[in-house]
Amino acid sequence: MNPAYQRLATRFARIATLGEASAMLHWDASAMMPPGGAAARGEQLATLAGLQHELLTAPEVAEDLAAAAAEGEWASANLALMRREHRRATCLPTSLVEATTRANAACEKIWREAKAKADFALVRPALAEVVRLQRESAAALAAATGLAPYDALMDGYQPGIAAADVEPIFTAYETFLAEALPRAEARAAAAPAPLPLPGPFPVAQQRALCREMSERVGLDYDHARLDESLHPFCGGTPTDVRITTFYAEQEVGKALLGVLHETGHALYERGLPEAWARQPVGQAAGMAAHESQSLIIEMQACRSDAFLGFLGRRLHATFGGEAAPYARENLARHWRRVARSFIRVDADELTYPAHVILRFRLERAMIEGRLEVADLPAAWNEGFRALLGIAPPDDAQGCLQDIHWHDGAFGYFPSYTLGAMAAAQLMQAARAAVPGLDAAIAEGDLRPLTAWLREKVHSQGSRLGFQDLLRHATGKPLDPADFMAHLSARYLQ
Repeated sequence: MNPAYQRLATRFARIATLGEASAMLHWDASAMMPPGGAAARGEQLATLAGLQHELLTAPEVAEDLAAAAAEGEWASANLALMRREHRRATCLPTSLVEATTRANAACEKIWREAKAKADFALVRPALAEVVRLQRESAAALAAATGLAPYDALMDGYQPGIAAADVEPIFTAYETFLAEALPRAEARAAAAPAPLPLPGPFPVAQQRALCREMSERVGLDYDHARLDESLHPFCGGTPTDVRITTFYAEQEVGKALLGVLHETGHALYERGLPEAWARQPVGQAAGMAAHESQSLIIEMQACRSDAFLGFLGRRLHATFGGEAAPYARENLARHWRRVARSFIRVDADELTYPAHVILRFRLERAMIEGRLEVADLPAAWNEGFRALLGIAPPDDAQGCLQDIHWHDGAFGYFPSYTLGAMAAAQLMQAARAAVPGLDAAIAEGDLRPLTAWLREKVHSQGSRLGFQDLLRHATGKPLDPADFMAHLSARYLQ
């Protein structure tokens, strides 16, 4: 490698290491930190963000990028990604990066209180400041990349995907949902009511079962932790992955399915190419790609008939009582129930995209200046009614339910549904490629699926863009028809 490329590789490894430190501080803030530490934590994160930005935008980086040459597909892709990150960073002054980080941390803290009190007015000024800074960043990124402001933010979460790509996909899904949802509801109404799952479910037993199930999927706890937080998430680093969930003694499904979802994210991080650790090409291929990995585990595999039969036996062995509530058919009625609801994270597969479509439209309008923060609750309720025919009774079940905007994540939400669609496409390809896949899943063995994903997705890092990654794994770019076919088979037949 030429000296300029070597210097860049060393610099980007330092930048990534600072990012790892930030990731651990974010995890601690959600899982362990006392409330009184929030102000100091905001300064710590802002300082680390500023240091990363300064390392990336130093004058010598531009000189090395101009002089660098790389040999081989992976190194060439790495250099191209370095240039992309540098271009996005140099248009943002360090003062804006630090101000944004502080504003996000402050807003997130206030959001927790506002959500608990269902009082949007508490967080409105802080969220308005977050949005102001996001608009400023979006404008600067747009000027540097030639993208529209909202597209420039989207590109930070899933490179290569723009609003113009998403709009027709979401419009087609709306049409599908308008016809499919009444049919699914009618089918569900005609089925026997599910037997209640006989709690309580002691938290200690839930915690042990959650760990066992995540290990069965393939998570190695020499390099992972399972903890608790208000909002389940996966964080940490590829060699020290942190997943979280929350437990309720009267409800076993949320914690268990949440852990399986986050395990999918964790497996992706653990499977990234070690030879390219702390380099841009060694990172995940974007958030839609990441969501595809959580959803292929949780929704495609672990909510399948095959796995529910196995899981029911484990639940019965763990918690005792009558066997009938844990039968595969009964678990399916609980965990694959179609119902219009207000909370995104509790939504079923069929209606979940409607929650994402609403957020996509609202956040785009806020960034483009067509919607002010003060008008968000009313716009939310109106949009929700248009998509699902219901409106939330309060803002805690409406525009306050998600952490994302209050933490500055604008442009992220489309990744959820793009990931769900990719997961269905990947599962179809895995079934065709792996003999006996469903038979293994029926025994609680997801190793064949995980091995296929490691080869086709995880080990590719970000060498390939989202569409090329899908072509590599499935032979075609994103095809939403596979997702709708999956939903039709599961909920309409």
